[in-house]
Amino acid sequence: MTNSVPLSDADLDALRESLTGRPPQEILRKAFDLFGDSAAISFSGAEDVALIAMCHEDGIPLPAFTLDTGRLHPETYELLEKVREKYGVRLEVFSPDSAAVERLTAQKGLFSFYQDGHEECCGIRKVAPLRRALASKRAWITGQRRDQSPDTRAQVAVVEIDRRFGSPDRQLVKFNPLALWPSQRVWSFIRAAEVPFNALHSRGFVSIGCAPCTRAILPGEHERAGRWSWEEQTKRECGLHK
Repeated sequence: MTNSVPLSDADLDALRESLTGRPPQEILRKAFDLFGDSAAISFSGAEDVALIAMCHEDGIPLPAFTLDTGRLHPETYELLEKVREKYGVRLEVFSPDSAAVERLTAQKGLFSFYQDGHEECCGIRKVAPLRRALASKRAWITGQRRDQSPDTRAQVAVVEIDRRFGSPDRQLVKFNPLALWPSQRVWSFIRAAEVPFNALHSRGFVSIGCAPCTRAILPGEHERAGRWSWEEQTKRECGLHK
């Protein structure tokens, strides 16, 4: 039986306390037990595929969705199909509004983000589709980790209320089952479980987004250094997790 009543602050605190430090599989199971099909995994990177693999192993039938910005690497599209085929997951794809993309490119060209920042383009290609993806959801599950970005993700909680994509009329709960896992632990799981991953990871790419906005990192650089590398470090979020 799924939960249809908004969580109170006390309920949220108790849930967070009970899940912090628990295995990701237990957190995924709790998300499904509470919200059923009205919860979904947001799939974009290696961490998200690990979550899908955990659900597959433990028989947790959470659906998943992904955002096709129209500017992803070919390797990313190949990964989407590998994941769909291997795990049989219900993977819904959300694309940007074509009219909004056409207006932006007509007014500013294809690479305006190099001059005036990535937020406008990401707003059209990522944030707006995510808003549509979450419109019918009570909860979403992400692969965010605290060590992905000391500047923007250091305080990520295992479970929290998403006030940006939720509303006063529709509480949206956000689960981050890998929040406390370091990168090395994620990749140990990926290799041990033979989880498919983006071929770009083998070429020095760590955090992978749209093709024009992602590069391989250099030795000693933090993993988010390859995202929007022409911008100041504390601004390197696309708006999905602000």
